[in-house]
Amino acid sequence: MSTPVYLAAGLRTPFARVDGELANYDALAMSVPVMKAMQAQLADDDRPDAVVWGTVAANLAWSNIAREVMLEAGMDPHTPARSTVLACSTSMVAAFEGAAQIQRGGADLVLAGGSESMSRVQFGLSQRLSDWIRRFGQARSLGARVGMLGKLPWGALGLYIPKVANRSTGLSMGEHTELMAKEWKIGRSEQDAIALASHQNAVKAQQAGFFDSLTIAVDGHQRDGMLRPDTSAERLAKLKPAFDRSAAGTLTAGNSSPLTDGAAGIWVSSEAGLQRLPAAAPRVELVDFELAAVDLRNEGLLMAPAYALPRLLARQGLRFADIDLWEIHEAFAAQVLANLAAFDSAEFRRNKAGVDADLGSVDRSRINPNGGSLALGHPFGATGARILSQAIKALAARPPGSHAVVSICADGGQGSVALLRSMGAAR
Repeated sequence: MSTPVYLAAGLRTPFARVDGELANYDALAMSVPVMKAMQAQLADDDRPDAVVWGTVAANLAWSNIAREVMLEAGMDPHTPARSTVLACSTSMVAAFEGAAQIQRGGADLVLAGGSESMSRVQFGLSQRLSDWIRRFGQARSLGARVGMLGKLPWGALGLYIPKVANRSTGLSMGEHTELMAKEWKIGRSEQDAIALASHQNAVKAQQAGFFDSLTIAVDGHQRDGMLRPDTSAERLAKLKPAFDRSAAGTLTAGNSSPLTDGAAGIWVSSEAGLQRLPAAAPRVELVDFELAAVDLRNEGLLMAPAYALPRLLARQGLRFADIDLWEIHEAFAAQVLANLAAFDSAEFRRNKAGVDADLGSVDRSRINPNGGSLALGHPFGATGARILSQAIKALAARPPGSHAVVSICADGGQGSVALLRSMGAAR
């Protein structure tokens, strides 16, 4: 960073299972209380210099969700707002875009984030039927409209229902991850162990009040709804495979992140912008970040972080042992384990990431100490801001100069990683 950029922990809704406590909110409506609460953290006469917000599942009700949320939240209409999307990395990339705007001197304080409502995914008409309805509406006379009735595409009268699958391959992320598990020889028990640790760590953090300052109440709900304090290795082992239903399948509902509703925001700031934030807001320095992409037809769909992170660390002259805290998105336990195996592989780093430096190996005891997406949930557009805020709060409590890595894989064979550094006492 030529100009220092800082991240301050933001706010989010509780995360809820699909068709659960937040089922009445679409992605826009769910974002409004988060943006209102974050605006309320500023002085009465202040506002962010820009807003960057995103969601993954498209909706016909809006074209720029960032602007629509900002206006419905009652924020100053003179604040420019733009939308962004990069699958599961969406709100992390929103923070990166805010950082880039600060780098070029275009802002001192940016509100970034995103949301997802898997309970309110919008179905649509087929393209042929949509075309017909548009042309029917353009007909200028009764005769023309009657003539159009004869052209009604009867075979296209069904609904268009979006699939949770990659457009290029036709496979879901779960199916792709089963292929990754087989390639990296990752077993079922290893995956279940990751899932169990995620729930245990998240439950412990919730009981300690770790999430209280990071979440707002929505309809009387403030606690994440999917944590399972009673889960166990034995219970996880009884679940049936969810994607490959043969005896070779290893991914289950227990070691895969659930469909989730939620919204989350984060502050991106210059040195001057920090003075405008509440003194109690945890903040850290954003040292560096990187995006990567892989050939999803021939390489693991969710392996992009294993390309991005070695390049970032080598650029910064750091090794894995220098990282005090790891926040790794848990789309699937198998994806976490595959990326960790790649991180630890000198051959992979050299041949795939193009990094010859000896980075050592990852200390797994430092990963997701407050739980991850397997336990907390994964609203696609909100996960990045959730993970970043969680990392910021945990890292800010550590000694100055401590480092954290945040890593998110994304559909389409892409991924994002960030390197954070603690600042010690609030500035």
